[in-house]
Amino acid sequence: MCDFSISDKFIDFYRNNFSWDIIAAMTAAHPHLAAPIDAILTTRQAAHELGVSISTAQLWMESGALASWKTPGGHRRCRLSEVARLQSSGQGGATAPRAETLAQEFIKPLTATYPMLESEQRRLKALAASGLIDSPPDPLFDRLTWLASHMTGCPMALMSLLTSERQWFKSRVGLEAAQTPRDAAFCSHAILSPEGMVIEDAWADERFARNPLVLSEPYIRFYAGIPVTDRQSNRLGTLCVLDAVPRQLTDDQHRALKELAALVSDEISRAK
Repeated sequence: MCDFSISDKFIDFYRNNFSWDIIAAMTAAHPHLAAPIDAILTTRQAAHELGVSISTAQLWMESGALASWKTPGGHRRCRLSEVARLQSSGQGGATAPRAETLAQEFIKPLTATYPMLESEQRRLKALAASGLIDSPPDPLFDRLTWLASHMTGCPMALMSLLTSERQWFKSRVGLEAAQTPRDAAFCSHAILSPEGMVIEDAWADERFARNPLVLSEPYIRFYAGIPVTDRQSNRLGTLCVLDAVPRQLTDDQHRALKELAALVSDEISRAK
């Protein structure tokens, strides 16, 4: 608590006596002044100085709009000078992003019951920008999804997109549901690797043996998913195939799924 109290006093003193432009200029021109002037701020302190909510400040830190780092305990910290640059118009062209442009499902949760990429916030922001979530059916994606089912011999195929709250199916074959909760999504695991993931028998994998999508409709036993990406290689979701019985893909079937996922990615990149 002592460290935070000292930082608050420094913040108050310099904020009350100097403009943000002057603070930024002082720390840039005189690095030796950085220790006393350029206080380390918590997310709460940064939010207070920026006049935004803590969740918004956290989002800006995670997205890189407000330069920050993580402590060994996993907490975000930033410098007072970075807040000054964000606040000051004309400081390197830095402008504060508008928090209202991102719905809650495009904001990385503080904790989650599913695995996440290190770049999860960037991925979610890219997904929001793509405009794909809840968009109308697309005949091209539907053709590629049908081909994935046909070429692998799997009765179910999906183009799945992952928000922080749900996996939504832009296209689907053999499945009635239009979405599922994110924490039940096999695809959350598949996007962790650019190569995707194959599960030949979900009952034999402790990660999925008790998954509600395994124990109830659609009774998944087999899963194969390849990430689909945007122009910046953000893994927005997967093209995946499923079956209610254990199985394997031949080399040709696996190659076909990869090629079809690449076509989906090409279309996503072309549309942005």
